[in-house]
Amino acid sequence: MSTPDPAARRVVVVHGYDAAPDQHWFPWLRAALAADGVHTVLVELPDPSAPEPGPWQDAVARAVGEPDERTHLVGHSLGCVTVLRHLAGLQRPWTLGGLVLVAGFTGPLESEPSLDAFLAEDVDVAAVRENARRRLVIRSDDDPTVPAAASDALAARLDAAVRVVPGAGHFRGADGITRLPAVLDALGPR
Repeated sequence: MSTPDPAARRVVVVHGYDAAPDQHWFPWLRAALAADGVHTVLVELPDPSAPEPGPWQDAVARAVGEPDERTHLVGHSLGCVTVLRHLAGLQRPWTLGGLVLVAGFTGPLESEPSLDAFLAEDVDVAAVRENARRRLVIRSDDDPTVPAAASDALAARLDAAVRVVPGAGHFRGADGITRLPAVLDALGPR
């Protein structure tokens, strides 16, 4: 087994509500990146079925450490909100190589009223927009949880590109999504 090159790119993946690092497309992404020598961390968020903002952000902070131009963050659903809050709270200056948000949003969802307390505080995305070099929001055209308008609004606030993956639902294994090449493509040359 080889030792990862400390100068190599690093990807941190943050799952969402009621999920885990070994679900959906996360293991596939880690394996695909590992095949190219990219160090990938799948963050395990505490109590994913009853999320609390503080403990979730703490877990992300431990996983991310000091971001730099070689660091790329990937969030899914509520994990996007957590990633954005973490980044928005960092002391400036900082730089992030890339940010990929899958089924991203920032405000309350009609489909998930149990998350209203988690989502009560908006995310200040200005610092993220200014310090993340590459930004992409990936959404489906038939997501039953996060409306397309919510992902599009997040992309507009971040001045991020939007990529639509047709028929991907909420990008879960239950939706048949166990691979997500759009994320791998978004992470750029490996």
